[in-house]
Amino acid sequence: MAVHAVQVFKLGIEAQFERLTDTEKRYSHHMARAAWLGTRIILRQVSPEASSIFDFIIELHRSCSGNWNLLIGNELDSVELQALLTYMATFLSNVGNYYGSGDQKFIPNVDKSLLHKLAARSTVLEKLYQNMSRDVDALPPFHLGFPSDTAQSSYYPGDTVSESDANTVSKILEQNAIFAENTRLQKTKDGFDVLIASVESGVAAQFPLPNGQKGHVRLVKGDHSSDLQRICAELKEASTYAANELQRNVISAYIESFETGSLDAYRKSQRLWVGDKAPRVENIFGFVEPYRDPQGIRAEFEALVAISDDMETLLLTKLVDNSARFIRRLPWATPENDGKGPFEKSLFEPPDFSSIHALAYCSSIIFPGINLPNYNDIRQEDGFKNVIISNRMIAESQAMQYPFIEESEAEQFKKHRFQAYYWWVVLHELLGHGTGQMMVESADGVFNFDAENPPINPLDGKPISTWYKPGQTWTGQFGDLATTVDECRAELVGAYLMDDPELLALFGFTDSSDICAEDLTYNLYLQLGVDGLRGLSNYNVQSNNWGQSHSRAHFAILKCLLQDGGGVITVTHNKLEQSLKVRVDRSKIRTHGKPALGNMLLHLHMFRCTADAQGCRTYYEKLSRVDGEYIEWRETVLATKPPPLIFTQANTFLDGDTVTLKEYEPTVEGVIASWAERQV
Repeated sequence: MAVHAVQVFKLGIEAQFERLTDTEKRYSHHMARAAWLGTRIILRQVSPEASSIFDFIIELHRSCSGNWNLLIGNELDSVELQALLTYMATFLSNVGNYYGSGDQKFIPNVDKSLLHKLAARSTVLEKLYQNMSRDVDALPPFHLGFPSDTAQSSYYPGDTVSESDANTVSKILEQNAIFAENTRLQKTKDGFDVLIASVESGVAAQFPLPNGQKGHVRLVKGDHSSDLQRICAELKEASTYAANELQRNVISAYIESFETGSLDAYRKSQRLWVGDKAPRVENIFGFVEPYRDPQGIRAEFEALVAISDDMETLLLTKLVDNSARFIRRLPWATPENDGKGPFEKSLFEPPDFSSIHALAYCSSIIFPGINLPNYNDIRQEDGFKNVIISNRMIAESQAMQYPFIEESEAEQFKKHRFQAYYWWVVLHELLGHGTGQMMVESADGVFNFDAENPPINPLDGKPISTWYKPGQTWTGQFGDLATTVDECRAELVGAYLMDDPELLALFGFTDSSDICAEDLTYNLYLQLGVDGLRGLSNYNVQSNNWGQSHSRAHFAILKCLLQDGGGVITVTHNKLEQSLKVRVDRSKIRTHGKPALGNMLLHLHMFRCTADAQGCRTYYEKLSRVDGEYIEWRETVLATKPPPLIFTQANTFLDGDTVTLKEYEPTVEGVIASWAERQV
C-alpha cells in the first residue's frame, strides 16, 4: 500500500526534562544515545532493504542540508516532494518499511524514476539506490510472516526457512535450554545457523539434526555486533551518572548480555530492574517483544528512556495499594487463597507503577503502556513493573478516529475518550498482565499446586489435568497465539472491571464528577466496538493472517460481545455508503456485557494457567475468525481508515558538560530532521 497521508504528533518532553538535575540529564543523555543506537538492529530485523532505505533518506537530507525546497524544479514538483517526505517520515517513525502496528508493507506514493533521479545527487545515493531499488516498491511481499510468495521475515534471512524448519530448530534449542529471543535463523548447506546478537563473534556450540537428518544446528555469535558495541559504550558512560548501585548493576547486566549474547545475563538484568522502584529516569532495553516473529519467539530490539511524572504516579500508586481488593472480583476468584482462588498468586506483590514521558523511544511501535518483564518465572518470583507513557497517550487522544460513532455521540465520545482509554490501559497493565498463577511442575518434580488433589477447573468442574511440565514455557507452548491471547486477556481484565463503582471512584469518577462513572463505562463499551472494527484493518484476507496481536484480540472481544452479549453492542453496516456504526445499549452493560466479557476472560485465563494450548487454539481461533459479513465490514474499515500516527521525538546533545534538549515541529520535515540529527 502506498503512503498517502499521516497524522504527526510531538512526544513533548521539555517540561519533564527541565525538572531533572544536571547528573540526571547526563544519565538521560547517554541512555537515550544508547537507545537510538539500536535503530540499525531493528532495521536489520525488519527487511533486507530497510537499512539502505534508511541511509538513503539520511543522505538525501544531508545533500540538501534539510532544505527540501532545493529539490523542487529539475528533480520533482511540490506535490511529489510532499508525497516523498510523507513516505520518508513514515519509514523513520516505524523504523522500517512495514507498519509497526499491523506489519503491512508500505511503499512510496511516487514513481520510482523519481528516486532514480534523486540518486544522481551523489555517488553515495546512487549506491544506496542500487541496493534498495528492487525492493522499495515491490509488492508482494505484502506483510511480515514466514517467507513465502506473499510474506517475508528478516528473522529468517537468506534461503527460505519454512515453519517446520523453525519448529525443528526450536525443539533442539528447547532441549538444550537455549532461549531464542535474541536470535535469527539462517538455512545453510550444512543445516542451520542460529545467529545470536552479541558483540563477541564465533561458533558457540553445534548440535546434530534429529531423526537421522544430515547436518547440524550451529549457534553463531556476532549478529548486530558493531551496533551492540556502540550501545554498550554509551551504557558504560551512563553508568557513571546512575542514581544508585542498583541501576549500575542493571546496566552492567545489560552490557554482559549484549557483549556475550547470554540471555541468562539478560534475565539477571530484568530481576534487578524490577527492584529499581520509581526511578526518576526509567529505561527498558533489549530483545523484548516477539510480536513480529511468525513463530512468536524471536524478539525485536527496543529501547525506551523516559522521565517519571510524580503527580500522575501518585494516583497510580493509590490503585496499586488497593489492587488485592479488585483481584478478588475477577471471574476465577473463589473463597480459598484469601478469596483469590487457586489460579491466582497467594500474594499480589504490588508492582512499581509509574506514569512516564518518553524521552527516547526506539521501537517499530510506540506503545501507550508497558508491563515487563515477559518472563513468567521472574514475574512470579520477583515481580514486574508497569509504565503508562503519558505523552504517547495524549497524542492518541487527540488523533483523528475511525467514523464508527454516531454523529450525535461523537463529541461526547471524544470528550471522554482520553480518560476511558487511559484507565483501561492502566487496568490492562496492572491487573491484566499482573494477575494469574501458572500451574507448574519444576525439573526436580516439585509442583506449585497440590498434584495429589489438583484444583478444580471452573470451565468443566473437574480437577485440572494439564500444566507446565519441566522446561515448558508459556510462549513455547502457545507459540503464535501466546502474545495475542496474553494481550486479549489483559484487555478483558481492564474492560471487565471498568464498571466497578468503587474502582472508578478511586480514579475520581462518581455520579457527580465532571465525567460521571457511568458515562466512562459507556464510553469504554463504545471503544470496545470501535477497536474491534479497527482491528480488521490488520487482518490479511489472502493469507488468513493477523498482522497485529492487539488487533486480533480486539476483534475477538467485539465478536464475543456480538455473539454472547445479548444485544449490549450492535454494529450496523451500510455497504453502499461505506458506513459502520457502533451502538451500545446502556441498560445491558452490567446485565449482559459484563457476564459475556467475564466468560471469555475465564476461558483464556484457565487455558493460560493450565498450559491448555489445544483448548485455547480451538476456542480463540473460532472467536477471531474473519468470515461472512466480517469480510464485508473489513472492506468498509479499510475504506474509512484515518491516516496513521507518526511521532517526532526530541534529541539530547552534549556540549562540554552541559546537556541540551532539542524538540522538533510535528511535521514530516520535523520527523526527518530529528532522525538526521540523531546520527545513528
